[in-house]
This record gives sequence, structure tokens and C-alpha cells, in this order.
Amino acid sequence: MKLKKLLRTLAITSAAVLLPLTGQAQDKVRIATEGAWAPFNYVDESGALVGFDVDIANALCAKMNTSCEIVVQDWDGMIPALNVRKFDAIVSSMSITDDRLKIVDFTDKYYSGGLRFMGPKKSEITPTKQGLQGKTIGAQRSTIAGMHLEDNYADVAEIKLYDTQEAVYLDLAAGRLDAALSDELPTYDWLKSDKGTAFEFKGEAFAKNDIIGIAIRKNDPLKEKLNKALTEIIADGTYAEINAKYFPFPIY
Repeated sequence: MKLKKLLRTLAITSAAVLLPLTGQAQDKVRIATEGAWAPFNYVDESGALVGFDVDIANALCAKMNTSCEIVVQDWDGMIPALNVRKFDAIVSSMSITDDRLKIVDFTDKYYSGGLRFMGPKKSEITPTKQGLQGKTIGAQRSTIAGMHLEDNYADVAEIKLYDTQEAVYLDLAAGRLDAALSDELPTYDWLKSDKGTAFEFKGEAFAKNDIIGIAIRKNDPLKEKLNKALTEIIADGTYAEINAKYFPFPIY
């Protein structure tokens, strides 16, 4: 087989594998979340998977009249696992970015947020290049926060990236970090915890155009079903009830 024909055949075959199966009833939607990003997705003391993302996923499945199976997936493997059909959608506080849109589709937003630095209450750290000169700053790997640190502070500070947000909190609490950068909303929750009471936000939130959506495979009709369900839970007050369960202010 000539190379050009071989490549064309492989391309067609690959596309067929990734295309969603149409014309079949979808009795169950498998949804992935990280399970390590409180209060959005985490495992509680009883071992149950809970959080804002989990509640939203269940509410969307209810609107679509389908059962909902929520599975835990490591953050770094989320999109590759979606594209090899380990699950149907990602509801895990994933930011919609140009790079991600090249390989997956996203629904409409289901909340928005921003980034914010945090550090010890007694420290005089300011979130500027001069204020972070020579400091060690942490963030979760493969996140908007981690990329922001690498792009803007690697020339003046030591940047440490972690597999989970919980690991960032642990090193900050242990004194191995001078400051950390994270999404403002999960940090707000952690600062109220026993481990977080010695820390505070440093400076104001920024990058507040961070739009969070649900990732699905390219050209999957599930996107339109999820968007319709999302519109319905916002209109009937279900979304507001879930929001109020976790935050005293709207995050949409």
C-alpha cells in the first residue's frame, strides 16, 4: 500500500474510533472527576465522592433522564482517558482553553472563577515579581495557575508543581512553600479549614475570565444534551441551590 493511501486509511480509521456512537440509546452517562479538589470534587470521610461538580453532574443526568456513573480519574490523564472512551464527559472544574479545544469539545460554562495567591498570615509577601523574588511558590500541575507561574515568575522564583491541589496545601502548611497560587474558589474553602486558618489571600483575584465547562469528545451529540440540561437546572433554581450549598455568593 502506498504511503499516502496508508496514511489516509489510518486517518479514517482513527476518526471512526473517536466518533461517538450515534443512533443508540444512552441509558447511562459515565462522568469523570478528579476527586481531590474540595469543595468541587473530593472523597468525604465515609468514602463517598462529593462536591459541587458531583452535584452538578447528578443534576444534569436527572434532567436528561439518564443514570449517572461518576468515576475518579487522575487530573493529568483526564483528556486522554476521555478520548479513548473510558468515560463520556469530564465534570471536574476544567478551564476552557484554546489548547484543550483542539482535542475536545466543551459545553457552555457552568461556573467561572479567577486566580489568587495565598500565603502565611504573618508573612509580608506581595504578589508581584519584586514581592516574590527568591521565594518558593507552588501550584497544581497542568492548571491555569501552574502555567501562569511558569510563564510569569520562573525567572525570579522557584516554581514547584504538584499532582494534586491537596499536595500544594500540605507543602504550604508544612512551610515548604512561601506562597501558592490556585483558583480562588477552592482556596476560599481551604482557608476556612483547620489547616488553613494560619493562611490568607495575598492580593486580589485576577484572570477572572477563567471559564469552566464540561469536556466531551469532539462531535459528540452529548454536548447539546448537556447544554440543554444545564439551561434547565439554571432556570428552575436547581443550580442556585447547589451553589448556595458550597458558597455564600454566586459563582456562575
